[in-house]
Amino acid sequence: MPSAITGFDFQPRTRIVFGNGQVDRLGELASEIGGTRVLVVTDPGIVAAGHVDHAARALEGAGLAVTVFDGVRENPTTLDVDACLETARAGAIDCIVGLGGGSSIDTAKGCNFVLTNGGRMQDYWGTGKASRPMLPLIAVPTTAGTGSECQSYALIADEATHQKMACGDPKAAAAIALLDPTLTVSQPRAVTACTGIDALAHAVETAVTRKRNEISTLFSREAFRLIVHSLTRVLADADDLEARGCMLLGAAYAGIAIENSMLGAAHSTANPLTARYGTVHGQAVGTMLPHVVRYNAADPEARELYELLARYGGVSGGVQGLVGAIEALLGAAELPRSVAEAGVDEAAIPELARQAAEQWTARFNPRAIGATEFQELYRSAM
Repeated sequence: MPSAITGFDFQPRTRIVFGNGQVDRLGELASEIGGTRVLVVTDPGIVAAGHVDHAARALEGAGLAVTVFDGVRENPTTLDVDACLETARAGAIDCIVGLGGGSSIDTAKGCNFVLTNGGRMQDYWGTGKASRPMLPLIAVPTTAGTGSECQSYALIADEATHQKMACGDPKAAAAIALLDPTLTVSQPRAVTACTGIDALAHAVETAVTRKRNEISTLFSREAFRLIVHSLTRVLADADDLEARGCMLLGAAYAGIAIENSMLGAAHSTANPLTARYGTVHGQAVGTMLPHVVRYNAADPEARELYELLARYGGVSGGVQGLVGAIEALLGAAELPRSVAEAGVDEAAIPELARQAAEQWTARFNPRAIGATEFQELYRSAM
């Protein structure tokens, strides 16, 4: 076995409600947790897909007042949180629904921090900095990607510096994660691809981090099994609800794994690509993931953990088979295989590596890594 069993403190904070059509229960569920005036945090694409109207009908049907903030942008910043906060205050809300991808759910969490505890988003960078109770939150993902619905962290960038801040507190976790596969059918194929690869990366990275434990391992492996067998199906047939459900569960399970294990070097390399080149997060982390797996596999314990993950997911061939499976999914998702396709040139690599080494996820990577090693990873991905 890779190592002795380590101690852990597992505190499930989020009730998971799963099934086709469960969004119709949104009003009932919001009432159960004390909501009377509900803020729905979402983005324009979710409005256009009709999901906001659907959610509002469910809420109003239960006698609840509804306020909508639909201005969330991809990779939200403090500007998104401030705008959402203004709407929340005007509506005198007592419950929040984050409806959409990770950006909407994270913005909902960010708003919750500042609305209930004051100050500004930067004050909550880190863990456990909210001293007062927060409003109940229902997270309703419409993508199978970030797993934010099952995490107590919001990832919000500073509008001025573009620095991504992980702001976490147990009180920020959603009271309920409502997982309805029918809501994910409306995603454009490119969104399905990028979010699915992001969820895959979460499953792979959480399986080997220094902070992993028996609980995170359970969720990492099951998330990987679900995703590796379902992503190609949803890419081939957008209406495959069974596969959509597996992806949604896989993303949520990977989110629980993150909560208990954290992430590693693939996410450290992805964030500078997004900040500098605007590369979609799932694309950035997917491009770098095979290279990070190969790098980490030089560590015997990480190699064995990767082999166990592959075996659990029904992937043969050990680490080489795992890398092959990841690359096959990147191919099915039609995502770039090199950072050069994102516009990266050799001259930019030292600065990208410096920024990657400063990312908080780097310290959880199973194999020690710094700016020199990050330069090697970026060059291998050219």
